Amino acid sequence: MTELSKTEAIGKIVELAKEVEIKDNIDWSQFQMTKDEAYEMFAQNVLTQMMAVPEEYRETVMLGTLTKLLVENFIISSKLEAKNV
Repeated sequence: MTELSKTEAIGKIVELAKEVEIKDNIDWSQFQMTKDEAYEMFAQNVLTQMMAVPEEYRETVMLGTLTKLLVENFIISSKLEAKNV
């Protein structure tokens, strides 16, 4: 397996993140960055944080982080839906 450069890894993360979007009801015009810029910024942050964790703990830390973000997203989405009902 060929090792990716940091730029290539960020590109792969962005590509994968965009592929798994279920729905995107975000009005990006209200933000000071584009959708692509946001994805690239957060992919770079995720990769930097992952590389700071010892390799033997990366999978567990990343799964814990993903779970936390999914739960937070669920709660925020539920609160927003309740306000719009």
